[in-house]
Amino acid sequence: MRYRDWVVLSGNSSLPLAQNISKHLGKPLGQLEVRRFSDAEIFVEVKENVRGRACYVVQSTCNPVNDNLMELLIMIDALKRASAKEISVVIPYYGYARQDRKVQPRTPISAKLVADLLTSAGATRVVTMDLHAAQIQGFFNIPVDNLFSSPVILQYLKQLKLPSQDVVMVSPDAGGVERARAYAKHLDCSVALIDKRRVGPNVAKAMNIIGDVSGKTAIIVDDMIDTAGTLTEAVNACLSHGATAVYAAATHGVLSGPAIERLSASPIKEVIVTDTIPLSEAGKSCTKIKQLSVAPILAEAIQRIHHYDSVSSLFI
Repeated sequence: MRYRDWVVLSGNSSLPLAQNISKHLGKPLGQLEVRRFSDAEIFVEVKENVRGRACYVVQSTCNPVNDNLMELLIMIDALKRASAKEISVVIPYYGYARQDRKVQPRTPISAKLVADLLTSAGATRVVTMDLHAAQIQGFFNIPVDNLFSSPVILQYLKQLKLPSQDVVMVSPDAGGVERARAYAKHLDCSVALIDKRRVGPNVAKAMNIIGDVSGKTAIIVDDMIDTAGTLTEAVNACLSHGATAVYAAATHGVLSGPAIERLSASPIKEVIVTDTIPLSEAGKSCTKIKQLSVAPILAEAIQRIHHYDSVSSLFI
């Protein structure tokens, strides 16, 4: 009889990351097959016995969001019906997180809907990273661990050996000031804020900077980079206010639409993202993008969860 035996499994969206997590844990990935029928229906078959075992399923709900989300739900259902004791879903990037509130009448709160779907499918715990809005944790009636990529990004920034007195952490909006302040505390540097205002309907934004970036290396920090429109505007604003160089660091490199072209054409020096979302071929070939792995953090979190150790102490 197994006593809290465990297995790490992966869907298609996060296979390289899951393999890296498995390597850090010193455990082989569990055997699970995901395939599609000719009409694009998803079929999942668990290829090993999971009865009574704790299962950790790694799957980012990134592009194609709906396919990856549906695949995750079907994997959870397959494990539940195979009598898995616990099903912890490790979602490095939580899709639909930006739809966390009603911004207009008669609109959905899709982040809550996704939470309900995961719970109804049979998930017993969620492990995710840098949620766009921390209150999404409250959408679940099961435990949620919201991890942070900052240890990995900070380690890389320290390796750049930029003099702290010549560095300023920049938040691209008011909502990200707390994040910029946390980075600045670790790097012992100053903080600046970009104030974005529309000067009229369908008129370009006016970008003002609160704080001093003149003569300094500016590092713009955010939770994600999507189309990179706001980021490239922020880069230009920093340089126009006297910054000598601009870097950007974000957990989730969504990089959709014209993002790669915008970054390639931008005077930004380097864009640091993590592997919560796999890079496209265009992203891999862009010399300005540096991808770091969060596998060590996720592996340590899984290990601590499984052995009932503190996860929050990872970030103290």
